[in-house]
Amino acid sequence: MNFIGIIPARYASTRFPGKPLVDINGKSMIQRVYEQASKAIEHVVVATDDERILKHVEDFGGKVVMTSDKHRSGTDRCAEAIRKIQPDFPDMKFDVVINIQGDEPFIQPEQLRLLKSCFEEDISIATLAKPISLPDELFNPNVVKVIVNRNNRALYFSRSVIPYQRNAEQSDWIHSFQYLKHIGIYAYKVTVLKEITQLPPSPLEIAESLEQNRWLENEYAIYVQTTNMETIAIDTPEDLEKIKNMHV
Repeated sequence: MNFIGIIPARYASTRFPGKPLVDINGKSMIQRVYEQASKAIEHVVVATDDERILKHVEDFGGKVVMTSDKHRSGTDRCAEAIRKIQPDFPDMKFDVVINIQGDEPFIQPEQLRLLKSCFEEDISIATLAKPISLPDELFNPNVVKVIVNRNNRALYFSRSVIPYQRNAEQSDWIHSFQYLKHIGIYAYKVTVLKEITQLPPSPLEIAESLEQNRWLENEYAIYVQTTNMETIAIDTPEDLEKIKNMHV
């Protein structure tokens, strides 16, 4: 099975404009993501809508493709990118696209290998989740929770705490149920990626502002692989300052 990693990277950001190009101890964020991804995936491409990011990736020797500035999500950007990239590989057909968040410069190659291993089975879409151990994460609406069935297929993604424990005090919830935090790395078979990006926004997607609920509403199964490895996303300038002193 042939994999390609695509890193969506746009310059415009409400909370942190120019985020992919910020310096983290001598390397840009996008270069760090690219280098980490390349340790686990042979073919990695940045998909951007900005000439500054395009030039920067070319300057550090990375592969990059220009995409529309109209996309609403990284998934949509990945779909356009694979359409443009595939003709450059006439002797190889990509089977799976791995959508790698461009704001996680410390992503672990082991996480990407774990995601790749999901496709040893008959899987169409896969993602990762991590057990929640901190109450602050459990009740934080910016931390997306996921519940799964006995076959590790997602039942629902929510910013709320799910499930609600009717017969327990909230302070005990984290000890009496294994909650899962969704890690926003996706892998999709190319054929399925094309299909899900043609679907109109759905009610649950709009309510939670979570595109993966659109796929569930349209009966696409999402396999959830559990990892104990943490990820560090940089969403704001304040997040960047917090990690400046990390050993990288």
